[in-house]
Amino acid sequence: MQHADNMIVLGHISGLFGVQGWVKVYSHTEPRNNILNYSPWYLYSGGEWLPYQVVQGKQHGKTLIAQLEQCPDRDSAAALVGREIAVTRQQLPALVEGDYYWRDLLGLQVINLVDVDLGQVTNLMETGANDVLVVEQTDTDGKQERLIPFIREQVIKQVDLQEGVIRVDWDPEF
Repeated sequence: MQHADNMIVLGHISGLFGVQGWVKVYSHTEPRNNILNYSPWYLYSGGEWLPYQVVQGKQHGKTLIAQLEQCPDRDSAAALVGREIAVTRQQLPALVEGDYYWRDLLGLQVINLVDVDLGQVTNLMETGANDVLVVEQTDTDGKQERLIPFIREQVIKQVDLQEGVIRVDWDPEF
């Protein structure tokens, strides 16, 4: 069993493939078949992350499929549909200075250059041109959501994981 703080979600089991226990996989990795490079996968079940050994995996048309050691047949695989696929932080490659896993940015406070608190990172989106921080702030007027492009130097001035802060060059009116 693994502790939730140590887990990085890479995708989920999206369906079944065939009768021999293969599953369809939806991947958040880039490129998407990178998820097949990790084993074991951890699937969330009954309040805990349980390890599943990947026997083999491949691209089948536009779909990724995988066979897990613990799933010898379609019925055992069916019980996994919808479950998130995660790996431990230790399984991921080390990052170079200035690169971040999205998970590490979630929950950070976003503050602009004149010390206005813009809110907290609640999600990230990939747009093709650049990633975007989804920042939410709750105040007396209700909840406000800002979309701030993750463009280093131009918009993102500093990311301080220790302090839990991202400094941005961003007008609070946007």
